Amino acid sequence: MTSQYAGRRVTVAGLGVSGVPAARALRGLGALVTVVNGSDGERQRAEAAELEALGITVRLGDGATLPEGTELVVTTPGWKPTSPLFEAAAQAGVPVVGDVEVAWRLSAEQDRPAAPWLAVTGTNGKTTTVRMLAAILEAAGLRTAAVGNIGVSLFDVILGEREYDVLAVELSSYQLHWAPSLRAHSATVLNLAPDHLDWHGSMEAYAADKGRVYEGNQVACVYNVADPATEELVRAADVAEGCRAIGFTLGTPGPSQLGLVDDILVDRAFVADRQRQAQELAEVSDLASPAPHNIANALAAAALARAYGVPPAAVRDGLRAFRPESHRIEHVATVDGVDFVDDSKATNTHAAQASLAAYEPVVWIAGGLAKGATFDELVSASASRLRGAVLIGADRALIRDALARHAPQVPVVDLDRTDTGAMSAAVQAAVGLAEPGDTVLLAPACASMDMFTNYNKRGEAFADAVRALAPGRAAHE
Repeated sequence: MTSQYAGRRVTVAGLGVSGVPAARALRGLGALVTVVNGSDGERQRAEAAELEALGITVRLGDGATLPEGTELVVTTPGWKPTSPLFEAAAQAGVPVVGDVEVAWRLSAEQDRPAAPWLAVTGTNGKTTTVRMLAAILEAAGLRTAAVGNIGVSLFDVILGEREYDVLAVELSSYQLHWAPSLRAHSATVLNLAPDHLDWHGSMEAYAADKGRVYEGNQVACVYNVADPATEELVRAADVAEGCRAIGFTLGTPGPSQLGLVDDILVDRAFVADRQRQAQELAEVSDLASPAPHNIANALAAAALARAYGVPPAAVRDGLRAFRPESHRIEHVATVDGVDFVDDSKATNTHAAQASLAAYEPVVWIAGGLAKGATFDELVSASASRLRGAVLIGADRALIRDALARHAPQVPVVDLDRTDTGAMSAAVQAAVGLAEPGDTVLLAPACASMDMFTNYNKRGEAFADAVRALAPGRAAHE
């Protein structure tokens, strides 16, 4: 079957993990593809050479303008809506869509039935929830994959030879902004907190883009009872007839909700009698971590799986089989009675607050690039849990000032260094503040790029520093 993209002049904005698969897929479908990218470094040139070997034109650096004759622009997440390229496209009457939008359209083109999408977005917890969901679906015997913003290209799955029953899809606010025709089987917005406001322009715009995931949902819109803004997005969505609003809560669930009863995850949404019946799904002890936000993620994943018709036993088996990725509430070692936990993935205040809520008392290692965030609410909410704080990174003064305002009793070590040994010094300082029974928690509440390539490298530096403390005395997981 001939693709709708065959013979069309398509410009892909951006290289990297989204742009390269999009360019390859479109070229394979017969499109005349040009890739434009603002950066012109060694990595970009290597990627460009590979694409050019496929007959794709690549323009780097100053060449990142709208090519003449472009009929469609396919953008990747790094490009802001206000980019001059898109302004030029608007003036020329050229539509702009995202890579996810293209993938969604392509799923309908295939000669086989399109696998429905169970979609996950939110400020924090997306990857964990999607991976939990995929584990549950696999436990039910379904052919599935965790794809999207998780780092696995939708194009590879949709255009590949393997057939799937259902997909667990992670979607960022960037991707949803450019995906107007996406219609999921069921979807969830896990939570909402200020993030990426420099890209979206305002909290209202950010929330609206997250809410796009609910548009046209077929079976269930899953929301967070503890975050009313997510339920408001459900109310505002135009969904298919019969689509239901399903809440998840860490409290006792009401009808059409999933929640907790005596450390048991229960379902009062997908049962015959929602008023009087509850179905046990799993126990908190089945999860890799009993942290509250991890339980919430599990309930959201369970709700999506149940919306798809997965039996209760598969929910339990999938959650038991799931293991979180590195640098997400990862226990590194116990040294002299002190636990060391790596949550380098906590790159914003919302994630850090959830992480801090899982432990007490805590010696908190924090700091990095604040991305415009403020820390008063985070510190105020977490002050009673803090034994001490060790601050690193470019914007550590913002956290130090918040601690002075809201937790003046908490001792603070302010490390004014960004060299490769800074994390080791931070761990050493945390040891000096900690007592047996405490947790030293890396939950930076900031991005990592002032000192590290990414949050993974930051977490690895923390783990290496912990393991160097006293190998003979450390108990590792």
